[in-house]
Amino acid sequence: MNRIDALFARLKADNRRALMPFLAAGDPDLEATRDLVAEMVRRGADMVELGIPYSDPIADGPVIAASYTRALRGGVKLENIFSSVKTLRDDDAIGQAPVVTMVSYAIVHRRGVERYLADAAASGVDGLIVPDLPVEEAGPLLELATASGLSLIQLVTPTTPRERALRIAATTTGFLYYVSVAGITGERVALPADLAENVGWLRSQTPLPICIGFGISTAEHVKALAPVADGLIVGSAIVRRLEGAAGRPRDRVVAEVGDFVAELAAALSG
Repeated sequence: MNRIDALFARLKADNRRALMPFLAAGDPDLEATRDLVAEMVRRGADMVELGIPYSDPIADGPVIAASYTRALRGGVKLENIFSSVKTLRDDDAIGQAPVVTMVSYAIVHRRGVERYLADAAASGVDGLIVPDLPVEEAGPLLELATASGLSLIQLVTPTTPRERALRIAATTTGFLYYVSVAGITGERVALPADLAENVGWLRSQTPLPICIGFGISTAEHVKALAPVADGLIVGSAIVRRLEGAAGRPRDRVVAEVGDFVAELAAALSG
């Protein structure tokens, strides 16, 4: 069983929700990324999303876009990202916690779809999120990903027509990524009033777990959304803590991120 499916089966049995922090792989460097992933899992993360840096980010706000820029300037390469995940798996630093990559289809296509999937699976990656792949073109990738033991996680937004949302759910495995707000990633003071209603409708239409992302940035957000989601994704609020990390003691940066993740995990289970 894929680690994502196994995770949600365990959480459902325990009536718990998944906490899924996001990092841009290689910001400030891959050694830091490995330390951060291990620390976040140790402090309560159930699953980790790694952004594959791309020079033309899709739907990413300034915080994550800047993080990608820092990683690319540092020379991060796809094969090194996969090697880092493999190191974490081989050392059992993340145990059975799933790892998924947020990746542009341009990167997958350039590497070769079958090669990307094979390398991802061999490294210990469990799934991929491809935000620029329309549902009309997702079928072949879904088939190949499934054959490789990987989940293909797709996004539904507040502006997605309901008929189209059902098509997206039908070509998704692992979990559905529900984008909480129309627009780009980034921290928000408040989340949309109709968020719970929209997610509730989607939950009534598919057996897939639904994880909410974009704009979730505080323990209060996590606590408020826990009753309506199967998992919560926190990105910009974590990535912002890495601004200037290259000039600070690594152990201090890792500890600060770990403290924030622990705070989120406590709110999710409280």
